[in-house]
Amino acid sequence: MTDTHTPFQTLLEIDQRCRLLAAGLPLQQAAVQTWSGIGFRMGERFFVAPMGEIGEVLHEPRHTLLPGVKSWVKGVANVRGRLLPVMDLCGFFGNELSPLRKKRRVLVVDHQDVFAGLTVDEVFGMQHFPVDTFSERLPPLEASIAPFIHGVFQREQPWLVFSPHALAQHQGFLDVAF
Repeated sequence: MTDTHTPFQTLLEIDQRCRLLAAGLPLQQAAVQTWSGIGFRMGERFFVAPMGEIGEVLHEPRHTLLPGVKSWVKGVANVRGRLLPVMDLCGFFGNELSPLRKKRRVLVVDHQDVFAGLTVDEVFGMQHFPVDTFSERLPPLEASIAPFIHGVFQREQPWLVFSPHALAQHQGFLDVAF
């Protein structure tokens, strides 16, 4: 007498064989919470600005010099039909820009009524930091830069969290005339 299997029993047998021969699932790894920002350098220090506070990153545009402004105001540039005041961020803090013009970039800030380009020595693009490497305990800083630093992430070197929005609201930054 022959064993007759119903189609359902055949499917159950196939299912059992597939489960026996199937590869195991990879181990589930815990997801690491990260914080992202735009990394840049001024002098020897590394900074990171929150993603929402930088509109875009540009190569240093040609600009027209302006009379009667402070030395850290580089001029004004036409960027896609919109006038962009270009500021030397290093100069604003009393430092000099790197002489390597090819590495310089302009961080565009568009916050409330302020539309400005901040020239920095170098931009490193998006940087991602595990949130557990953040600290509000800052290394020693000059008094001029301290109001714009909101913390630090630790990697091989400290990355200071710089707020362009705080800079755009600072009276010293808004007062560009002699």
